[in-house]
Amino acid sequence: FTSNKYSNKSSSVFRNTINMNEDNDEGKYVKLVSSEGQEFFLDKEIAMASSSTICKMLEGEFREARDNVIQFPAIDGYILERVVRYLHYKAQYSNSSARIPDFPIEPEVALELLIAAKYLDC
Repeated sequence: FTSNKYSNKSSSVFRNTINMNEDNDEGKYVKLVSSEGQEFFLDKEIAMASSSTICKMLEGEFREARDNVIQFPAIDGYILERVVRYLHYKAQYSNSSARIPDFPIEPEVALELLIAAKYLDC
């Protein structure tokens, strides 16, 4: 996961879009942090339902559960962004009876995305 080739392509849509207000949003979202420090906010319910690795990190007495922040030092931002997009896609279509559209994956990132998905078990 050390390639920075596509890191400039990360969309600002997922970065810094949600302000975690201590009064009402603190427990609703989990912050995922890439190797470069890019932050992605994901609905905690989607995260826990879609990835058993994230679910285990957010349960129990782990720092991640207490802080709602998970660091991924081995996953670059452009890969983590695609993982977040996929988790939303998976949540949207998991109970659909209609035809499910293909999830677009660029061939250049397919291997790294596969490795990240395997690690995250999603």
